[in-house]
Amino acid sequence: RPSVRRAKGGARFGGGMSGPSMGAMRVRGTGARSGAAGGRHTIRGAPRRDNRSPRGKNLACNATSILVNSTAGKMGFATAESVVMAGLDLVPVSFAAIEAKERISVENVPVDVYPIGERDEVIEEVKAKHPDLLVIDFTLPDAVNSNAEFYVRNGIPFVMGTTGGDREKLLRDVSESGNYAVIAANMGKQIVALQAMLQYAAKEFPGAFSGYKLDVVESHQSTKVDTSGTAKDIVTSFNELGMPCEEEDIVKVREAKQQMEQMKVPEEYINGHAFHTYTLTSEDGTVNFQFQHNVCGRRFYAEGSVDAALFLAKQMEKKSEKKLFDMVDVLNAGAMR
Repeated sequence: RPSVRRAKGGARFGGGMSGPSMGAMRVRGTGARSGAAGGRHTIRGAPRRDNRSPRGKNLACNATSILVNSTAGKMGFATAESVVMAGLDLVPVSFAAIEAKERISVENVPVDVYPIGERDEVIEEVKAKHPDLLVIDFTLPDAVNSNAEFYVRNGIPFVMGTTGGDREKLLRDVSESGNYAVIAANMGKQIVALQAMLQYAAKEFPGAFSGYKLDVVESHQSTKVDTSGTAKDIVTSFNELGMPCEEEDIVKVREAKQQMEQMKVPEEYINGHAFHTYTLTSEDGTVNFQFQHNVCGRRFYAEGSVDAALFLAKQMEKKSEKKLFDMVDVLNAGAMR
C-alpha cells in the first residue's frame, strides 16, 4: 500500500494526477515517498546508476537527462521514482512555490527543490550541466501555460502530463515555437488505446449513438481541482458518435464518503486514484452500455510519462520534422514498455 508524505511547501507546483486504467479492472500503482531537508547546495549531477532493466536499456537514448517538475508534488514524485527505477538520469533539480530551497530524496537520489522565482537563473546552470535536458511536467492546472512558455523560452523539450490550463493556447504556442513536446491528458497506455479506439469509432461511425443519453462521472483525490482531462477527451468522441455532453455535465466526485460508496474506491487509495464511468442509455431506456476505467495509485501514469520522454528523445535524436506529439503517437511507435 502506498505511503505518501508531501515535501514541505510543495504548493502551486505540486501536481495532481491526470488520467485513469481501462475496463473494470483496477491498476494498482505504488505511492510516492518523500522527505525534505534544507541547506544551500550547488547544482549537482545525478549519481550514475547502471541498474536499468533490459527494456529500459532498449528504450533509452544517448544520455537523456530528465528533470521532473515538480518532485514536490505526489504525481511528480512518483514520476521521479520511475525515472530512477528505469535506470535513467534524474536531474537533481526541481521547482516549487516555496520561499527557500529544500531537499528531498528520490530513491536515494537527493533533489534540490528551488523557489519558482529562482528558476530562470537555475535553469541556465542546469542546461550547462545537462545539454541533453528533457522535462516531464506534473504540476497544477493554473501553471500549465506559464510552465510551457518557460520551457519554450529556454528551448527545453518537455512532456506535459498536467491537465487543465488553456489547452488551445498551449498547443498553439508549442506548435508555433517549433519546440519538441509530448502533450496529453493521460499517460496510461491502455487508456490511450481506449481513447484511440473511440476516436476511430467516431470518425468511421459518426452519429451511431444518436438519441442515446450520456452520463459521465469521474472521481479523483480531493486535491485535483480541475475536471478530468481524459473524461473531456473521451466525451469529445462520444459527442461525435451522436451523444451531446458538455464539460459542465461531467460529474466530479471529490468527497471521500461518496467515492467509497458510489464509485467503490478502496479506502487506501482515496488520496491517489482516478475512476471514470461513462453510461450510454437509449432514448426509451431499454438499452444500456457502460465504459469504465479505474486506476488506483500513480505508478501507472508515471511509467507512461517516462516512456513518452524516451519517445521524445528518440524523435529528437533522428531529427523528426514533426515536433508536437501526443500519447497516441507514442503508442503507434511501439514506444511504451
